[in-house]
Amino acid sequence: MSKKNVLGGELQPCGTDPLTGFYRDGTCTVGPEDFGVHGVCAVMTTDFLAHQQQVGNDLVTPRPEWQFPGLVPGDRWCVVAARWEQAYADGMAAPVVLASTTEKVLEVVPFEHLAEHAVDVPDDPSALG
Repeated sequence: MSKKNVLGGELQPCGTDPLTGFYRDGTCTVGPEDFGVHGVCAVMTTDFLAHQQQVGNDLVTPRPEWQFPGLVPGDRWCVVAARWEQAYADGMAAPVVLASTTEKVLEVVPFEHLAEHAVDVPDDPSALG
């Protein structure tokens, strides 16, 4: 399993409220079972969530059977690399926390695309406003 981020350092946590990650451990760790590469630590925005719904990836509706709470703007979530890249191509990419994005996504998404949308997110995003 990949424990390095796209910057070459140790993979940092992405989010615990809601608890994210393919393994629901708060990190965007990618292992052999994760065929979708849930490795981009993205900060949800209204535009990104709407775009994902339009392309058939509903990130808003809770799905308890998958331990999925449904997302709102401001949530940090490990999204599928190809879905993030699709949003990028459509001009709707969500901000990305590079230190929390696994290096495995570089097999799908160019680093330059991620870097264009890089953002630092404090532990308590409510402090932003």
